[in-house]
Amino acid sequence: MNHWIVAPVILPALLAPLIAFVMRHDIVVARAASAAGTVALAAIAIGLTVMAAGGETHVYYLGNWPAPFGIVLVLDRLSALMVLLTALLALIVLWHAIATGWDARGRHFHALFQFQLMGICGAFLTGDAFNLFVFFEVLLIASYGLMIHAGGKVRLKAGVQYVVMNLAGSTLFLFALGTLYAVTGTLNIADLVVKVQDSAPGDQALIRVAAMLLLVVFGVKAALVPLHFWLPATYSNAPAPVAALFAIMTKVGAYSIIRMHTMVFGPDNAATGSMIGDWLFPAAVLTIAVGAFGVLGARRLMPLLSYSVIGSMGTLLLAVSVFTPYGTETALYYLIHSTFSAAALFLLADLVVSRRGGDGLGVQRPTVQNGLFAALFFAAAIAMAGMPPLSGFLGKLLVLDALRGPDVIVIGWTAILIGSLITILGFARAGSVLFWKSTAAPPPEAAHEAEQGAAPVDPPSPASALAIAPTMMALALLAALTVFAGPVTSYLQDTSAQLHDTAGYVSSVLARDGEAE
Repeated sequence: MNHWIVAPVILPALLAPLIAFVMRHDIVVARAASAAGTVALAAIAIGLTVMAAGGETHVYYLGNWPAPFGIVLVLDRLSALMVLLTALLALIVLWHAIATGWDARGRHFHALFQFQLMGICGAFLTGDAFNLFVFFEVLLIASYGLMIHAGGKVRLKAGVQYVVMNLAGSTLFLFALGTLYAVTGTLNIADLVVKVQDSAPGDQALIRVAAMLLLVVFGVKAALVPLHFWLPATYSNAPAPVAALFAIMTKVGAYSIIRMHTMVFGPDNAATGSMIGDWLFPAAVLTIAVGAFGVLGARRLMPLLSYSVIGSMGTLLLAVSVFTPYGTETALYYLIHSTFSAAALFLLADLVVSRRGGDGLGVQRPTVQNGLFAALFFAAAIAMAGMPPLSGFLGKLLVLDALRGPDVIVIGWTAILIGSLITILGFARAGSVLFWKSTAAPPPEAAHEAEQGAAPVDPPSPASALAIAPTMMALALLAALTVFAGPVTSYLQDTSAQLHDTAGYVSSVLARDGEAE
């Protein structure tokens, strides 16, 4: 067995308690350890991506127990891609947190950050449905701690809502897993593919119940309408670096739908047929609508960005809902794009809001570096809205191309095109208020204080180059995704083909000749 497969889980799992118990009183040492661990994770992720690029499905048997009796981690192109995406995003977010001092507002930021990476990487690598639940819980615990980082009544209230919603999802997850195990006697994903496909007609009703419960659970994680209402409050009130890291959290839900409902409950399965797609498609259309109108109606910057994330998840899941290899390919391209575009917006919002004194979309005096922030906002906004020349435009074109079936083309294209137009209008309104309509004259209350002889308020300090660099890195990755769209889509085409080749996945995980590889 190749032990590097387990490294993305083991490395942050070992580093997190070390930071929590040994380094929490020394922020410099904690920063150094967390940064070194995240860089190492990125290096490992690159190595795993190169390993998986050959097309072989690599299996790691924990305790050397063969599947389906033991726990397995599975590395294929899809899991390697998601781990690499997580590592790159983590580097950008950690850089911003250190450069802006967000990590110093609480003792346990870096420990929780590493636990979060452990849960995310574990969810992407696990080959067992129950351990997917376990890593979901690791995510929940760590993300709640990060959510309330630096405290505050509003943040605590939003955090409680987030936890309650996700605990309800976890309960449904257990119900679904219990139903599946009762019918099939296994929770190994490869074994589930075989057992569900060969299930007796009398068991198929229970399998459909389990499949729908899992769709609800993953829909909660992916902010799928009508299960989305936890996201605006959570993302709007979370610290900006945490909200940027949460850009990958909704993708965990999307990944789970892609993995489980393509392989185990796909349209070729006799038990479920096209049921999942029939439910997922209209839910994705509604998600686009809610996200677009939320962007248009937002009166604060952070909720506007939160609703844009919801809209992007609708577009992503619309491509997933057709459950074809090409649909999956386009969904994965848009997944990469939406992760970095959301991260860029949240990181930039932190720089702007901290210098405006709030995120209200009202006319104020120009912020320091107003021109630079306006340019960065323009680039990130057109990326998220799907305008040329960045990858959002290419991503939506690919999704539209995947939705050419006669039963989905009218509704699917209408939802994406109108949703994009409304999103563009919402971002244009926000950008004009934040940067263009700003005036050099002080606001009325400041002028009144000046008349009363109050001391003038010192202007906020400009953002340092180190603080701006993470946002520019995220935008640079979007530009690279556009320039190298050909090679990227070629890799994603192979990734989608491997995912839909369930027979190859099953034979790699279950066939073992009794010895470790």
